[in-house]
Amino acid sequence: MSDLGSDLRNTPTRRRLLGTMAAAGAMLGLNAAPGMAEGAAEGTAASEKNEAAEDMLSLSRLRSYKTRRSSSWDRSGGNGDARRIEPGQSLTLLDVTGAGVVTHIWFTIDSKDPNHLKNLVLRAWWDGETTPSIEVPVGDFFGLGLGEYFTYQSELLTVAPMKALNAYFEMPFASAAKITVTNEGSPRTDNFYFAMDYVTLASLPHDVGRFHAQYRQEAPCKGWTNDWVNNGTPLVNDKKNLNGEGNYVFLEATGRGHFVGVTHAVIQNQNGWFGEGDDMIFIDGDALPTINGTGTEDYYNGAWDFWGKEFAYPHNGAPYMKDAEKVGGHYCLYRWHTESPITFEKSIRVTIEHGHANHRSDNFYTVAYWYQTEPHAPFPALPKPEDRVPRLIAVGGPTTNPPKK
Repeated sequence: MSDLGSDLRNTPTRRRLLGTMAAAGAMLGLNAAPGMAEGAAEGTAASEKNEAAEDMLSLSRLRSYKTRRSSSWDRSGGNGDARRIEPGQSLTLLDVTGAGVVTHIWFTIDSKDPNHLKNLVLRAWWDGETTPSIEVPVGDFFGLGLGEYFTYQSELLTVAPMKALNAYFEMPFASAAKITVTNEGSPRTDNFYFAMDYVTLASLPHDVGRFHAQYRQEAPCKGWTNDWVNNGTPLVNDKKNLNGEGNYVFLEATGRGHFVGVTHAVIQNQNGWFGEGDDMIFIDGDALPTINGTGTEDYYNGAWDFWGKEFAYPHNGAPYMKDAEKVGGHYCLYRWHTESPITFEKSIRVTIEHGHANHRSDNFYTVAYWYQTEPHAPFPALPKPEDRVPRLIAVGGPTTNPPKK
């Protein structure tokens, strides 16, 4: 085998493109104009020098922003670096004016409340808006949608040992930023540690959207039948769904923007594979899906029920799985569209089926993440704290040892 593959990998992108175009022209019998090869070669050589310089100097290039941090450090100079949050109390994590970008969030929490990941709610307001652009239980925001800790790494969210929560979304603001966390549970949070890294700017470009994160849940999803034995039962398997009727909704937004991804937690209330549902995304008022997928595991860029294997990659993952395909099965999933965010000019509706044509009645807990112009559409009301706590629900259908009502 030749070294062509290695050569291509080590050649700058622009040169590869020119080579590909030249090769395609030769295959089609197209002749280059006289002198074109020499000119292209000279241009490519100059381009290579420029690209190499840009690549080499990208990290060393001087920045004009100012780096800042808001954190829970002990103002007395001691080692008491945590904050308490009493029931019903809100702790302000960041409150600044001017233009800037939040670049990193870090939390770690010590609490006797077993449900603190669901009871603590993160909210953020940009540029003095009256309703928050982020309103999500803390655990769900970091991909821990079942209120349980586990470690994983992705491009935008990571959970490191021990209970270290990190987010790397860019969160720009033009005139002000305020971020809080509220204890909506009954027990006090004894130790809440935080660090909010941000930069300040002279001004923010006009073509920058604002970051949003929205929590939703259905516990259980509203399956249309319990008269089935498995996912292949003809009544279920032959059902058609072309317009997304009854789909679970990750996000509905109006304005101009782009959808960057979702975290998705599931508790199975019924036996079998929960993910026969297709993703369906409706853009700018399309009556039928603008984008239509082929299955839940396919949307999360896995295949064949994930084969019951946990995985966590930069763009996609199923980093937490327990008792797969059984009643009581737990899943936490994520998908980032950072390679090409899904754009919309007027509106977007991001949905997924819960089982084929929505026949299943499992519990879904999700967070959608996106950027858009303001004002944003109203968020659905956050469920009560006790309703956010995941629990198995008796729904009928194919179950073994169903939970007591």
